[in-house]
Amino acid sequence: MLFALLTTISYAQDSKSQGILNKLSAKIKGHTSFYLEFSAYVKNTANGTNTNQTGKGWVKGQKYFATYGENTVISNGLKTWTVIKDEKAVYESDANSSDDEMINPKKLMTIWETGFKNKYKKEGKLNNQAVHIIDLYPKNPASVQYKYITLYIVKSSTELKKAILKTKDGTTMTYVLTKFTANPTVDDSKFVFDIKKYPGYKVIKD
Repeated sequence: MLFALLTTISYAQDSKSQGILNKLSAKIKGHTSFYLEFSAYVKNTANGTNTNQTGKGWVKGQKYFATYGENTVISNGLKTWTVIKDEKAVYESDANSSDDEMINPKKLMTIWETGFKNKYKKEGKLNNQAVHIIDLYPKNPASVQYKYITLYIVKSSTELKKAILKTKDGTTMTYVLTKFTANPTVDDSKFVFDIKKYPGYKVIKD
């Protein structure tokens, strides 16, 4: 009887979180494009990492353009170019590569859609707003760097406001969305990589 009750409660929680995430996905997919700004905090006490950077990104369909600190990521939906200023290097890879070290704006707003189980954790407050707090767990833990991800979604508007990613090496990455604009006008040229804009940079293909 107790097992049956616990199973029912677990199922109800999973159904609740899936319903919220489905609604969030539908909302994002209803936009032809979007623009966002975020703050990113990365901390690992074991290796002394403690950084705080800001970023912004434009997404249009499968294409995106993002800045993260002094670095830039450009994707035309087929290829992705990661421009690392300190190295004067551009890393070119397939857009569907699963080993991205940095979260791009498209991935941030859709990360729950594939490869994760979800669990409704609780309701809470974030900046005086009522939020749903949902945990994501990888379906195949051996294939990804994440142990789990926690999402904070505003109850009244179904907007993602915060994501905390815990990795296997003890790193905590916290992304806080500070601005979101739906359907801005974005020319397709923004998602075209042009090496002429990066003189002296070396292109390294995966």
